[in-house]
Amino acid sequence: MADDTPPIGVTVVIPCRDEAQALPGVLARIPDGFRALVVDNGSTDGTGDVARAHGATVVEESVPGYGSAVDAGVRAASDEIVCTIDGDGSMDPSDLVPLVDEVRRGADLAVGRRRPSRRGVWPLHARVGSELIARRIRRLHGVDVHDIGPMRAARRERLLELPVQDMRFGYPVELLVRAGQAGWRVVEHDVVYNPRAAGESKVSGSVMGSVRATRDFLVALR
Repeated sequence: MADDTPPIGVTVVIPCRDEAQALPGVLARIPDGFRALVVDNGSTDGTGDVARAHGATVVEESVPGYGSAVDAGVRAASDEIVCTIDGDGSMDPSDLVPLVDEVRRGADLAVGRRRPSRRGVWPLHARVGSELIARRIRRLHGVDVHDIGPMRAARRERLLELPVQDMRFGYPVELLVRAGQAGWRVVEHDVVYNPRAAGESKVSGSVMGSVRATRDFLVALR
């Protein structure tokens, strides 16, 4: 007998600030059946116009910060499952598919573990900072992750139930901490990490912002 159950919808939230150069490539690789929702976090380079021209829904979020942009996108989404991916071209949206499959099979949160495509893509000081934070999350909160989840998938309503407060760089870490406190089943998959298409990331943290990001991560852990 044919299964008449409608497919579970998926929205891909893409937080951006001044990512007009990278966005066309990112949007072109959004998996079939997934909807792209770009959150423009104060861009001055026409990011929103570029996103609309390539078929994405655009939400404007004036409050600066990675967490603010992601939260605005999750709240604006209408699909049951929401994903997050950076808009700088460093990750391939096709890697979202196995994460979504994990959520459909019952995982509460599926996150990507970055694997550099070549030497030099992920600077040592940034990688070490992420590994340090992930180790502390494993030890203190029992969440078996090895990265801070820059690519993730979860059910929208469950995600909104987590009381995440940090709306800046610490958002990914606090999300993992809150998931651990809530007893969520978190799974991790390797994802390819490429050079950023447009230089340093404007919203999600960068080489120059690694120290500040790590500081915010440590605050989120506390």
